[in-house]
Amino acid sequence: MDIFGRSEEIGTLVSAIQQFMSTHVLPHEDPALEHDVAALDALSMKLRALARDAGLWGPRLPADLGGMGLNWRDSQAVLEQAGRSPLGPLALHCAPPDGPNIEMIASLASPAQQEQFLAPLIAGTMRSCFAMTEPAPGVGSDPKMLSTTATRDNGGWMIDGHKWFISGAQGASVAIVMAMADKGPTFFLVNTDNPGWHHIRNIRAMDGYQAGGHGEIKLEQCWVDDDAVLGKIGQGFAYAQARLEPARLAHCMRLVGRAARAMEIAEAYIVERESFGRRVSEHQLAQALVADSHIELTAARLMTWHVAARLDAGLSVKHESAMAKVFVSEKIEAIVDRAVQLLGARGISDDTPVAGFYRELRAFRVFDGASEVHRAAIGKRVLRKHA
Repeated sequence: MDIFGRSEEIGTLVSAIQQFMSTHVLPHEDPALEHDVAALDALSMKLRALARDAGLWGPRLPADLGGMGLNWRDSQAVLEQAGRSPLGPLALHCAPPDGPNIEMIASLASPAQQEQFLAPLIAGTMRSCFAMTEPAPGVGSDPKMLSTTATRDNGGWMIDGHKWFISGAQGASVAIVMAMADKGPTFFLVNTDNPGWHHIRNIRAMDGYQAGGHGEIKLEQCWVDDDAVLGKIGQGFAYAQARLEPARLAHCMRLVGRAARAMEIAEAYIVERESFGRRVSEHQLAQALVADSHIELTAARLMTWHVAARLDAGLSVKHESAMAKVFVSEKIEAIVDRAVQLLGARGISDDTPVAGFYRELRAFRVFDGASEVHRAAIGKRVLRKHA
């Protein structure tokens, strides 16, 4: 066990993932894949077969279900390496929304629901999405604004609502839908071939490597039976919070890897590029950009490790995960911004993957809770102690 409480085998596993990434994943990076949902799905299936053969399948999936069964501290090291490329988490089957959806279904689903959905999701032969966000005046950062309804009807439930920015919606086979039932917010498992499920469009967003894109969905007279209820009726808010806390932590782990690689690309460039009679790396302002980035990378890793350690210990991470999400999302964006600046014209082109990284990491300040919303909640919790 190392000083961070990670297992003795983690170094060997990280080395195997580094080799897998350099051999099988990085050569497939191509800006043409961005926003091409079908091509991304096809490539993901190819890479997943290779990852499964290499024994690098599902870092967070339980070992008895075919995954690695890693705890959160070990996952930090693995997800950072996978996250060095947008394709890495897709290849290792640890990308959202399937990752947190699988964990939710595994913990809440009935045996019949697990038999229908869990096995194919774990195998990677089907995809899922998590349908909560709605257009105004529906739910966004404020979950209390949930407007999609689920009413009792003919021994089941009739769901009506409008969802959008639903990550992974295009090509998903099942959706976890949050709707307001008679006893409160409730999760439903909805097959996307349901006649009441309508995929309106794929919303072109900044992050182009999202499997299944970001869909706009309308649920119109979408009838499901009682067996579609996931967990208990009225517990949707609690389930959503339980899903989001580890999900945002996993995002931090993966995207730290992206920021670290962006700096490596920039550093390799400035030690060769000459300007004003010497190499760019010899200019103090360039050295300061590199130094600030590595200081913040170290801090970001330590914050994610701290939340991971608390999760492994069974402690609450509501406060700590919110702080980590705000800090990491803002610092890794700044780090990639510096990488762009150091690369100059190359940094704003697709000659390197850094420009794509920047677009993706800017989006992280919005999804999984906007920084401003988290700051308000953090401040209230701190000040509550003095009331």
